[in-house]
Amino acid sequence: MSNEQNKTVQEAIINDLTARYTAKKYDPNKKVSAQDLVVLYQALRLSPSSINSQPWKFIVIESDQAKQRMFDSFAKKHQFNQHHIMACSHVILFAHNPTYTREDYEQVIDTHILDGRLPAEKKDSAFGSYAFAELNTDEQGFNGEWTKAQVYIALGNAMHTLARLNIDSTPMEGVDEQLLAEIFAEELGGYECHVALAIGYHDETEDYNAALPKSRLAMDKVLTVI
Repeated sequence: MSNEQNKTVQEAIINDLTARYTAKKYDPNKKVSAQDLVVLYQALRLSPSSINSQPWKFIVIESDQAKQRMFDSFAKKHQFNQHHIMACSHVILFAHNPTYTREDYEQVIDTHILDGRLPAEKKDSAFGSYAFAELNTDEQGFNGEWTKAQVYIALGNAMHTLARLNIDSTPMEGVDEQLLAEIFAEELGGYECHVALAIGYHDETEDYNAALPKSRLAMDKVLTVI
């Protein structure tokens, strides 16, 4: 890559992150295209995770029926996020496996072999990486704090991808994980969801946050080079 090309890429990254903000009001008449969704889904799938564990499910809420179920999950709390559900284009539930097992990791290793990343004869030794999962697993087999952390990597990756595509987004930790577990029990299959992402296009007349200047702490407050 030439210096000029590299500079263009650098500027594009900063422009993406400067322009990105949390949408506060969506235009219900604008939908994310199928082509952009394909890119987003691939970005989610390609997200990194500790030991490449991929302990997640991404549940995309698109239909009116599914949106109504999501809307209903705000019956008890976090109603400040409820209005996004019917207006945005899609909602994505970022769910994690709270009891990630050696058998789960074996699926990853088998995929490594299938993809040519790992020789089949090294399968047994590849399980050595699972020791890191074991360090984060209690006596009851719970490692949900570790697996939950992985979905935030995917969340950040998704938000940058959306910014590159000029699609707005709203990360929502304000969700009711207990009601979600009940309403989406079949889709979650025992996984837990503590964060969701609304995506779409902001309402140009009512989204007050769109026009506000970017505000972050100064670089010397957050970055130390030693």
